[in-house]
This record gives sequence, structure tokens and C-alpha cells, in this order.
Amino acid sequence: MENKFENGVLTIYLSGNIDSNNAEQVGAEIDEIRAANPEGSLVLDLENLKYISSAGLRQILRLKKKEKDYKIINVSSEIYEIFDMTGFAEMMDIQKAYRKMSVDGCEKIGEGSNGIVYRLNPDTIIKVYKNNDALDDIKRERELAKTALVLGVNTAIPFDIVKVGDKFGSVFELLSAKSITKLINAEPENKDKYLHIFVDLLKEIHATPVKEGVLPDAKARAIGWAEDLKDYLPAESYEKLHKMLEEVPYSLNMMHGDYHTNNVHYANNEAILIDMDTLATGNPVFEFSNIFLAYQGFGELDHKVCSEFLGIEWDNCCYIWDKVIKFYFEDKDDAFIEDIRNKAQVVGFTRLYRRTLRRDKDNTALINHCKERLIETIDKVSSLTC
Repeated sequence: MENKFENGVLTIYLSGNIDSNNAEQVGAEIDEIRAANPEGSLVLDLENLKYISSAGLRQILRLKKKEKDYKIINVSSEIYEIFDMTGFAEMMDIQKAYRKMSVDGCEKIGEGSNGIVYRLNPDTIIKVYKNNDALDDIKRERELAKTALVLGVNTAIPFDIVKVGDKFGSVFELLSAKSITKLINAEPENKDKYLHIFVDLLKEIHATPVKEGVLPDAKARAIGWAEDLKDYLPAESYEKLHKMLEEVPYSLNMMHGDYHTNNVHYANNEAILIDMDTLATGNPVFEFSNIFLAYQGFGELDHKVCSEFLGIEWDNCCYIWDKVIKFYFEDKDDAFIEDIRNKAQVVGFTRLYRRTLRRDKDNTALINHCKERLIETIDKVSSLTC
């Protein structure tokens, strides 16, 4: 019986069959290994276990009663069904084995801070998470996607969790859809048509109310960004920024949080939203600030930053940022539109300034640019409410 003790975790690997003929011996061997490694948590790895009888289950249950921190991993579908039928899956932490997949040769259709999205085939996509230990993130995103779907927002449907090398991936159904980015690049003469589709879905998202406590509050997060900048801004600018953020009305309407044309796909005359791990609630200004960063803010000093991230040339990035606000507020005049843009830039540069100070503190050019642009735009607005 193989085992390893690493980082405070004792992992014991069970294989073959466990039945009435060997269950007690298996239990005794586990006890012997545990006695030699008494500290930390216990994990049973069942990847190579082919069969377990009721006698084996009694050994599993005996360990549950003895161990405070205990889980079972890499359980095959057949063995998991036994655990599920007997109620064991409800009593303890039992994790199914995950299908192994490869994205070699697959088309990359998008990338965010948490993962990279690939198209596996015409019907499905996979989001591969950058963090090797991303199971909790994946489960959370799957729940968020279901929440949005139940509330009426058309989202890609997650149906499987897989392993891609040493990373986890979430597989979604996305039938023969193309991103708005690809459609704009392929049909530049129709880009306004696709941007109207993009904006219509955004309006639908923002019109969707969510129960309190279901999603994070975007306003609270933005206030946190501002408070981190207190020592980096002139006192007058900081006080005005903080006050304006505090005065943004609390809202329980949905926002996506990472809304760009790679995250909206189109098929069969309907728009489909993907990449749901940034869902939140809040005033539209917080959404617009993220759109501004994606299409302009991140690339003001280096235009390649936006074009490489989005797959859209800088001129088109600027065009999209301009049109999104105009189409969203199609009945408003130019002065109103410009005010919305300035509000979005205030929140956007608050986030980017704080982010750069934390992640790229040696990038003095970008830090100085963010500070100058933030102070400049704070002076242009009297409120951040959209």
C-alpha cells in the first residue's frame, strides 16, 4: 500500500478490490501507516480502486469516526455511485476523479485574469484555470452561471469539470457560436450591428435584479480600491473620490464585471454570455469602468496591450468604447455621454492605479500615468452615479 506525507497531508493510495477477504487487513495497514505519520490530515486516493464491498465501506466509515480532517479523492464513477447510494457521499468529503483532456491544437478564444478559454469542438468550450488548485473557483463560477441562467440571462451551460495537465478546467456547451470579437473582425462592415447585440445583452444583464447576498457588491470593492490609494493621491482628490463612491446608490442589479467582446458569443440569433466568475451587483458605472479599461485604459501607454488581449486593433478598440456608451444611452446628448465616459474613467483608473502599485510597482511610467489621469478625471465630474 503506497503512501506519502507532504505539507501536513498523509495520502494513502488504495488499489484493486476491497471486500470481505481483505478489508480488515487493509484497515490494519492504514492504521499502521497512520501511526507512523500521526500529524496532519488524511487523504485516501482511490484512483486505482476497482471495487469495494460493504466490508470495505465499514473500514471507510471507521476512519471517518477517528479522523478530524479526512477526505477521499479520485473516485471513479462506479465507486462513487456506491458511495452515493449508501449515503457516504453526504457524510464525508468524497471527490470524483476528473476526466483528463488536452487543449493542444485547440483555438484560444479568450483569456482573463483567472483562466484561458479554448474551443474544443463546434459544440463545446473549456475554461482552463491558471491556478492549479482552482476547484473552489470552478464550483463558484458554475453556481454563478446557474444563478444567471435561472434569472433569465442567456449563459453558456457548464456540464463537466476536467483535468488539463496539472490544472482544472470547466467544460461548457456553446453550440457553433462565434465571439462578437471574431464577428467584428470577419465582418467589419457589420460591426455596428454586432455592437448593438453586445449592448442589448449588457442592458439585459443590468436590468436583472438579484437577491441580496447572492453576488458580491461592486461598490464595496471600488471603495476598497480607493482607500488603498489614500497615501498616493492629493488629499483633496482622495476625499472627493471617496465621497463620490460612497454616494453611488446601492444596487442589487446584476453586472458581469469583465464584459468585453470575447466574453459574448452569438449563435442562432441570440447572444450568449461566458466567463461568469466576476458577476457582481452594482451601478452600471462599475461595469463601464471595466469596459473602458479593456478597450482603452490598459492600452493608453502601449496600444498593443489592448489589441493583444482582445484580438482587436487599437483603432477598433477606441471605436468600440465610443459606440458602446452611445448605443447604451442612445437617447442622450453628447454632454451626457461625455460625462458617463469620465465617470467610467475615474473608477477605471482607480482600479488600474491600485492594481499597478500592487503588482507592477517598478512600472513608474504607468503609475505616474494612472495618477495623472485619475486626478484629471476626478476634477471633471461631480458624481459617479450613472
